[in-house]
Amino acid sequence: MAQGTYVEDDFRRDTNYIEDRVTVDGAGEHEWPVEAGRYRLVVARACPWANRAIIVRRLLGLEDAISMGICGPTHDADSWTFDLDPGGLDPVLGIPRIKDAYEKRFPGYPRGITVPALVDVPSGKVVTNGFAQLTLDLSTQWRAHHRPGAPDLYPEALREEMDAVMQRVYTEVNNGVYRCGFAGTQAAYAAAYERLWTALDWLEERLARRRYLMGETITEADVRLFTTLARFDAVYHGHFKCNRQKLTELPVLWAYARDLFQTPGFGDTTDFVHVKSHYYEVHRDINPTGVVPAGPDLAGWATPHGRESLGGRPFGDGTPPGPPPEGERVPTAHNPHVGADGLVHA
Repeated sequence: MAQGTYVEDDFRRDTNYIEDRVTVDGAGEHEWPVEAGRYRLVVARACPWANRAIIVRRLLGLEDAISMGICGPTHDADSWTFDLDPGGLDPVLGIPRIKDAYEKRFPGYPRGITVPALVDVPSGKVVTNGFAQLTLDLSTQWRAHHRPGAPDLYPEALREEMDAVMQRVYTEVNNGVYRCGFAGTQAAYAAAYERLWTALDWLEERLARRRYLMGETITEADVRLFTTLARFDAVYHGHFKCNRQKLTELPVLWAYARDLFQTPGFGDTTDFVHVKSHYYEVHRDINPTGVVPAGPDLAGWATPHGRESLGGRPFGDGTPPGPPPEGERVPTAHNPHVGADGLVHA
């Protein structure tokens, strides 16, 4: 299949997304109404931006309200595809490529075909691919459909500080690893590398004195950081040349990442096989052979993290989610330390 190209002299992410939202009343010009069963969240487990949406949906218990379609880990220059499903068709939308939902709404859609994407099932049209707002709306607009005991991932009292933290995490870390990996000149790479490690050092310091990014409980800020940390040693350290240190060599961030990984909703949504397959097979201008590395050893993710000493309550006054739905479980071979109950086992 024809692969895209990713390396640029100085990488700039195209952030021109479909900005429609699903809101409680759906009254705005670019708003759609909350309605259980109407929308399908299309994701790829390989993608960190989509992984955010998978985690938030699971923590909030929205599985019955919003169905989920899962694309395969690789894609060509054209679109993510449903090659994991029988016949290569999404069983709800009946399409082979998520591009078809984009084209249904915007014929000749000129921008990148990205996941996560929320699709209106009755019309087959994409609603939004604005991943940052999508997950916040799951927290704030879909409250009537949250499970009992769902955590407050976007607490109103913390939003001003939290928005600033999430913005720095996004620009410097989530997107920072891509700036390193897709840099086409030494100067661009050097600048990106410096920015990334300045931010990781800041996070190492911030998390040394608090269990989670915003204090005592998990918020969306932690979800956003986790998906990058989970991919760091497997992909970003080598493939993207973010190699000052491995995550396992950063005592605070490694313990923090293990703490989250061992929390239901995080580790049980992480598919290391899909992650490695995507980056190493798709980015042929970085890895021309398409060879996927066998490592790293995943056993460390199940080791004690010791973060309980900082106190805190992961879900605040809420409770952890139950086991993942059977059809949405990550195969054991792809993440051997997570059981069918969604818990991490040594």
